[in-house]
Amino acid sequence: MKRYKDFVNECQKDVKEIFPWDLRDLLDSGENVMLLDIREPYEYNEMRIEGSINVPRGVLECASDWGYEETVPDLALARDKKIIVICRSGLRSILACWVMQLMGYEDVTSLKTGIRGWNDSEEPLIDEKGNVIPMEQTDEILNTPPRPEQLAPSAN
Repeated sequence: MKRYKDFVNECQKDVKEIFPWDLRDLLDSGENVMLLDIREPYEYNEMRIEGSINVPRGVLECASDWGYEETVPDLALARDKKIIVICRSGLRSILACWVMQLMGYEDVTSLKTGIRGWNDSEEPLIDEKGNVIPMEQTDEILNTPPRPEQLAPSAN
C-alpha cells in the first residue's frame, strides 16, 4: 500500500523546487511570476504570500482547463508562464506541480518548505485584508500539531 509521502517522494524527482530566500530574490528581481497557492480557502484566507492567487488542490485540474465552473482563466492561460506553487509545507505543491506538468505547464516550481519555510525565513504573510500578520501569530497557526484522532491508531 502506498501512502501520501510515497506519492510525494515519487513525484519529487520530476519537480523543480525553490527555497523561500530564492523566491524572495526572484520577486525582488521584478520577473513576471505567478504565485499559485493551492491550500484550502480557509488556510489561504488566514494567511498568504502577498500577490498569490488561491486555487485549492482539490479543483486544480479543472481550474487549469477551459469549460468548467472552476476554470480560472489566468491559470488556464499560463501554461508558458513561470509559476511558483505554494502549500503549507511544500508537499502538496510537489504533487500539484507534477500534475500541472502533465497538463502542459512548462515552468512550474514548488516552494520548498511552503508557507512554513517562508514564515521561518521571516518573510511577511498577510491576512485577507492585506494586513501583515505578526510572526508570533503565524508561528502559532503554522505549528498546530495533529489532533489525537488524526494520529494512527496504536497497534496493541
